[in-house]
Amino acid sequence: MPRPLRVAIVGAGPAGIYAADALLKSGVAADPGVSIDLFERMPAPFGLIRYGVAPDHPRIKGIVTALHQVLDKPQIRLFGNVDYPTDISLDDLRAFYDAVIFSTGATADRELAIPGIELDGSYGAADFVSWYDGHPDVPRAWPLEAEKVAVLGVGNVALDVARVLAKTADELLPTEIPQNVYEGLKANKALEIHVFGRRGPAQAKFSPMELRELDHSPTIEVIVDPEDIDYDAGSIETRRGNKQADMVAKTLENWAIRDVGDRPHKLFLHFFESPTEITGADGRVTGLRTERTALDGTGNVKGTGEFKDWDVTAVYRAVGYLSDKLPKLPWDLETGTVPDAGGRVIQESGEHLASTYVTGWIRRGPVGLIGHTKGDANETVSNLLDDYAHDRLQTPDSPAPEAVDAFLTGRGVRFTTWDGWYSLDAAERALGEPQGRERVKIVEREDMLRESGA
Repeated sequence: MPRPLRVAIVGAGPAGIYAADALLKSGVAADPGVSIDLFERMPAPFGLIRYGVAPDHPRIKGIVTALHQVLDKPQIRLFGNVDYPTDISLDDLRAFYDAVIFSTGATADRELAIPGIELDGSYGAADFVSWYDGHPDVPRAWPLEAEKVAVLGVGNVALDVARVLAKTADELLPTEIPQNVYEGLKANKALEIHVFGRRGPAQAKFSPMELRELDHSPTIEVIVDPEDIDYDAGSIETRRGNKQADMVAKTLENWAIRDVGDRPHKLFLHFFESPTEITGADGRVTGLRTERTALDGTGNVKGTGEFKDWDVTAVYRAVGYLSDKLPKLPWDLETGTVPDAGGRVIQESGEHLASTYVTGWIRRGPVGLIGHTKGDANETVSNLLDDYAHDRLQTPDSPAPEAVDAFLTGRGVRFTTWDGWYSLDAAERALGEPQGRERVKIVEREDMLRESGA
């Protein structure tokens, strides 16, 4: 009787779980069957859904319900708190599996090469997101002394950062934020948040719903300068061909023509301002300098030579995420991704690195929404199964599932399991129940391991 196809997936966020789901829905799942192990460096699964989505976005966090149903399948096992390559290497994985899929995502901040970026008070958005989402590997405190703050970028992460900085701690208390985050936000002194984009309203990367959510808070006054509402031929073409871009532009137009209200926290959305320098004194941020830009007819912009200094004492850059380089895999420095063809990892020689695949942001960069991630996984799995059907996969030396458990135990790795997630989930819900909250997230890694029965 033929044994099941053995597949390892490194990264248990949406991309990895969608890849597992695609494998389960394939024909191979029935004959001869498929056996999937997900390896996750965090003690808990779900990746950026747990550690990259703002806590006041329950709609997006609801995706966990669908991911949960996949991980409930008996053909899938979870090995949490297992780091690649420290705890298990590519050579180790090849000894146990027919194929390996990497879906490690992107969690670091992309650099912004302007003077002053290294000053105290200059932060990466990803680091701040990790703090307010209770990531176990970041400090428990965050400096929130600045009354006037700049956020660089016009994507959804920039909106999340600006909104969390502008909201009161009590507004966020009903969410799953841990106690240290609540206490930190309680001491937040920010009264003005300035969000900067170097291009215009038609080029903003906000999702329409996320943009409109800014205006739902009773404490946040969203302000748009009418002079920032401008379009050229390229911008008009973008609006005609992209419904979301048109909806974003209409929302910004409506905000630009209304009277400014009296909500206590002011959130300014600035367009056509390109950051050129973070100014400072004594090693700390004292301001931001921008150059006014103008549309060039194509939807792109050019500098005007007109500069402005903004009175801010903290700057957050939200200009994109960057993936960590994966040892033993080829790497594209420019894009921060693993080179691939349809999900097959491609070496410098142009040949497929046998039995090795990628999906999600480690494959295509940090762009696109959940729907793109699902389509990405389907393509990768389709090509993996094609290689399987044509005997192009390497044969592992130790395909028995129990060999993996024995290997990790022998290494002294304190791994968590899917049953352990149920225990951790119950513990977090129990913490929230007395306060009428769905859950309170457990932050310390050691506490997570204990509650998970690692």
